[in-house]
Amino acid sequence: MLGIIGGSGVYHIEGLENSRWVRAESAYGEPSDEVLLAELAGQPIAFLPRHGRGHRISPSDINFRANIDALKRLGVTDIISVSAVGSLREDLPPGTFVIVDQFIDRTFAREKSFFGTGLVAHVSMAHPVCNRLGDHLFAAAELLGIPAVRGGTYLVMEGMQFSSLAESELYRTWGCDVIGMTNMPEAKLAREAEICYATVAMVTDFDCWHPDHDNVTVDAIVKVLLENADKARTLVKGVAQPVHGDDEAHACACRSALQYAILTAPEARDAAMMEKLSAVAGRMLKN
Repeated sequence: MLGIIGGSGVYHIEGLENSRWVRAESAYGEPSDEVLLAELAGQPIAFLPRHGRGHRISPSDINFRANIDALKRLGVTDIISVSAVGSLREDLPPGTFVIVDQFIDRTFAREKSFFGTGLVAHVSMAHPVCNRLGDHLFAAAELLGIPAVRGGTYLVMEGMQFSSLAESELYRTWGCDVIGMTNMPEAKLAREAEICYATVAMVTDFDCWHPDHDNVTVDAIVKVLLENADKARTLVKGVAQPVHGDDEAHACACRSALQYAILTAPEARDAAMMEKLSAVAGRMLKN
């Protein structure tokens, strides 16, 4: 099942059938909202509003663990994360979609792992997004005429305030391409849950490094946001069938990320931790 994490505008897609909001269960507390389950071209799809409907949850207050755990319990195998970002490059203007392939995680106030004392695991994050999903997204964007760039580094900051000018300039020297507040630890948790994950970073404006930044009006940003949401709906609709029809999905390395990651010996594993991890790591804990 394909899962979409993003804003409220993303799930208003023409052609959705049998749609219904369901309360998603999680062992990690309350997810951001109910999940919209539907069918798109005959295939199941799930939408989760990252900030809750009405954008009521700040980036630092999102229960990322509950969101990923709930989607896993609903049967989601692939996640496309749609998020608004600022651009750190002149050649990535507002309206551009970046199919990112790397992250720099600068967040510090969030729970970043399902694992911990009593059940320890270390997954590889060298390549933090699913290359297969990224290829599907880029191919669909090209086919649909949506301005998109394949590859880029997303700097994830804590928020809720935006960067200072000095910080923005620093991130540019690091080779970062876009900046946002939401995709970490989301990507890390998806990897721990053995869910394929890819990000569509939608540029809304230039970050404060840009000399024209202070001249950008709220109206201009809202206009780009609305245009991006429309393109995101088109992209989701265009990519859903290729993702569902991918015969190579079962062999994707993302789906076996825990194969050698759990270090705690079976006899030393905490029973309560094992229960909480029944969805995320159940495949491995049954052994």
